[in-house]
Amino acid sequence: MRKIFRLAPHMLLAVATLLWMRVAHAATPNDWKIVYDKTSKTLRLTRPAGNVNVQLYASYKWNGRLITTKDYDRGVLTVKSVNDAFGKGSLLQVTYRDGKLPTLVQSFYQYTGKDYLLTDFTLEAASGNVASNYMAPVNLNDMTQVLGKGNNRALFVPFDNDKWIRFQSHPLDFTTLTSYETTAVFDGDTRKGLVVGSVEHDFWKSAVIMNKAENGNGYTLTCYGGAADSTTRDLLPHGAKEGHVIKSPKVMLGVFNDWRTGMDAYGAANATIAPPKAWNKAMPVGWNSWGVLQFKISYEKALEVSDFFHENLQPNHFVNKDGEVVIGLDSGWDRFTEEQLKDFVKHCKENGQMAGIYWTPFTDWGKNPDRNIKEAPEYKFKDVYLYANGQPQDLDGAYAIDPTHPAIEQRMQKVADLFHRCGFQYVKVDFMAHGAINADKWYDPKVKSGIAAYNYGMQLLDKYFGDMYINLSIAPIFPAQYAQSRRIACDAWNKIKDTEYTLNAVSYGWWINKIYRFNDADHVVLQEATEGENRARVTSAVITGLFIAGDDFSKGGSEEGKTRARKFLTNAEVNAAAMGHSFRPVEGTGTRSEDQFVFTDEQGNTYYAAFNYGDKIRSIQLQYERLGLDPKKHYSVRDLWSHTDIDAGKTIDIQPKDVLFLKINK
Repeated sequence: MRKIFRLAPHMLLAVATLLWMRVAHAATPNDWKIVYDKTSKTLRLTRPAGNVNVQLYASYKWNGRLITTKDYDRGVLTVKSVNDAFGKGSLLQVTYRDGKLPTLVQSFYQYTGKDYLLTDFTLEAASGNVASNYMAPVNLNDMTQVLGKGNNRALFVPFDNDKWIRFQSHPLDFTTLTSYETTAVFDGDTRKGLVVGSVEHDFWKSAVIMNKAENGNGYTLTCYGGAADSTTRDLLPHGAKEGHVIKSPKVMLGVFNDWRTGMDAYGAANATIAPPKAWNKAMPVGWNSWGVLQFKISYEKALEVSDFFHENLQPNHFVNKDGEVVIGLDSGWDRFTEEQLKDFVKHCKENGQMAGIYWTPFTDWGKNPDRNIKEAPEYKFKDVYLYANGQPQDLDGAYAIDPTHPAIEQRMQKVADLFHRCGFQYVKVDFMAHGAINADKWYDPKVKSGIAAYNYGMQLLDKYFGDMYINLSIAPIFPAQYAQSRRIACDAWNKIKDTEYTLNAVSYGWWINKIYRFNDADHVVLQEATEGENRARVTSAVITGLFIAGDDFSKGGSEEGKTRARKFLTNAEVNAAAMGHSFRPVEGTGTRSEDQFVFTDEQGNTYYAAFNYGDKIRSIQLQYERLGLDPKKHYSVRDLWSHTDIDAGKTIDIQPKDVLFLKINK
């Protein structure tokens, strides 16, 4: 038996017209209905489009107990119009009251033309304050209901890109799976999918946990704020949000005909709340010293690399749309004098280049607690560590630093002053997750969580470095609004395994391109690999975003690397496909990564990349329908690496450890 919520008398007329949460004047199959199921004491969300019929409730932890909306005796439903950054729509709120519990108000936001809802909830104390370190706006009794029987999968999304962590598409044969911030549950054949994820990242680290139901039929799903474990790099529990009124993260819940469209919509929803950092120039293309030179970088070698690009690559199509390249110094630049840094920047400018540099703002690599901080000598490093149970937290060989400590702002100001005096316009900032881990406490007593501290530190980064291009390296996926780009995976070099690893992240994280201006494929190294591996590695960068080379192009560097660069970094047709847009996967059912990627440009031309990660020839037949093309239409197809037109009706062979890169003209 189902029962509509009891309503305040003055709301009866309004709810009579908007009870099913339809947009006024437009009841369509895309509209959601929300009613109370008295038997299960849950909200039932239904929508004709997609055959959606799921049960949902909210939950939180309070005074050591897990409380759900099922524990409340009654609820009152109200509906009103909403008009915000997402558009026009309806706001339905359910207010739960119980004399022994905080008042809970859950809000559902529906917008015209959207295949998703947004939902969050607040807790209000009867008197004084309420505190919680776990708030879950979405609990589904069975996440698989919208898919039915099929080739069903669930997506694992990592919190960050450290320690060579991987995304993964899991068949639904697991007992439990936790994905961070978001997931997609989808049918790999029909592509229909459910997408759930947090779209706010100011206080909460969020996660989605999926568990096989106790009766063995279906899977429960919970999207919650308060994640803290080894995958978020935490030793301590998530901090509690405290106040007279506190709020959960806002969560997107949508059902889509194509899960890939759903993930794009998820990225766009995040970008609506926190728009990507502005950049009024073209996507960076260039070089980074960490590929091969690493700590062997020197002032003389840096100038030689700049000259190699100016003489060999820039005149031959290896430039961005502004005709410029970035020459970036990575770790090791601190051995340069300030005059050498200034001269390097001047040399780059004369060569038509933007000079880049590197920093790690939230780390102490010396791990010497009693050492004075160079940029803030009145403090020692032990004053700024993020402690867990009284001990410094060691991650990746460096102690983590408190972004809220005033010494860190002093460091940022002085390092930024140096970079600006020298004329650098591009900075790669690394090991950022150190600033996001939970701690015993922070210097700023108002900060109560690792992500809140990270936001504090990133706001300082924006304050002092915000006029530069900021490229995050190792960093959480969210929040994203403080940098123009982020490396999509961990370090990658020259072999097919590096290409496959980078493309693992593109396979299931291409949508990150929606929250940053560009994704970064990391440096492309060509030496000591086969020519097929070179083509695959270059293509992986082109279809990811930033196109950054990494060989040693100084006078003493590998001649093989220089020869390969002249050959593989100067293909005009391939380089023209580096448009700053991450290609999305054709499928989503790969064992480790996907091997087919597609992108359609503004002119309607479709680019298609198919990789062969193996040791044997791979034969493929183009399937236009799976590429989003009309199978009845004739297309001209161009192989971008060989500069030849091909017959798309025939089987195409891809050599071992190589790639096929096609442009399918409309």
